[in-house]
Amino acid sequence: MPLLQLQTVLAEMGLKKFRAKQIYDWLYQKSVFDFAQMSNLSKTERQLLKETFSVLSAEVRIIRKLDSSDGLTQKVLLELPDGNAIEAVLMHHDYGYSVCVSSQAGCDMHCAFCASGLQGAVRNLTVAEILAQVYVFQMQLQQQNERVSRVVVMGSGEPMLNFDAVFGALQFLHQPDVANIGYRNMTVSTCGIIPGIKKMQGLGLPINLAVSLHAVRNELRTELMPVNQGFPFPDVIAAAEEYAKSSGRQVTYEYILLADINDSDRDAELLAEYLRYKQASVNLIPVNPVPEKGFFRPGAKRIERFLSVLQRHRIPATVRKEMGKDINAACGQLRAAFAKDKQIR
Repeated sequence: MPLLQLQTVLAEMGLKKFRAKQIYDWLYQKSVFDFAQMSNLSKTERQLLKETFSVLSAEVRIIRKLDSSDGLTQKVLLELPDGNAIEAVLMHHDYGYSVCVSSQAGCDMHCAFCASGLQGAVRNLTVAEILAQVYVFQMQLQQQNERVSRVVVMGSGEPMLNFDAVFGALQFLHQPDVANIGYRNMTVSTCGIIPGIKKMQGLGLPINLAVSLHAVRNELRTELMPVNQGFPFPDVIAAAEEYAKSSGRQVTYEYILLADINDSDRDAELLAEYLRYKQASVNLIPVNPVPEKGFFRPGAKRIERFLSVLQRHRIPATVRKEMGKDINAACGQLRAAFAKDKQIR
């Protein structure tokens, strides 16, 4: 709830407007989600708040929590009050902590290599449900005098199909009296929903755009990513380049490497051709095998060869640093396993 709205609601309840700022401080600065612990409010006020409001961050239940062996990645499976499960990931980088959030419960994009779409999309997440994923981690970081400094919307779901909630959550997190996260420290990843990219451009915010590309042969991309039928990748690249020019932010193209499918020298040459003279960089992602899909990861020499072709053509490219491979940190894997367990039961 926006601060001004909370002030109005509290006034209608007979509480002083300044209480709204105190409540905001407890919730978003101190990550305290129990009204009973808000000690600078009277007992009567705390009881009234408890009877009137709910705080979603206190209502989501952590079903599973997995920590990587290197201590840098934590993945949680959260159960929402309606029984749906969503995933979120905390990553510790040398520059701070980032959280990867989901935008939908499940996904309807049905990319061939991804576990997120195994059960399809159940529904969009609300602003509060997106925020709760950040604050589940912020609550534990608070105890270490640390904070979430970056947010990436790269979890389950297609963010552009839940545009208002995703960008509403990011704008809320940007506020100084909330998480105070800069827009340049936020990234939204899309599989290529062009109207969403254009709408994002219309906001005029310097949020980073990432595009899941994964193939630059039309038939192959359609096979891997059915969305290519509605939004062909050359048009997606054109829309993303317009966003780059408008925002001044370089677009990141994510390219998952699948052994003997899209990892040849010719694929690398084609990728370089499409991205030449673009404000773009490439993030190569050796596939995290998803057993249900049957894809394999290329060998180290093949990955290095693909990278070298891009670099020879002066396309900025890196191989994604793997985080959380030992805890199934790839999108949808934990949720898919949970859903399968429920069906078995």
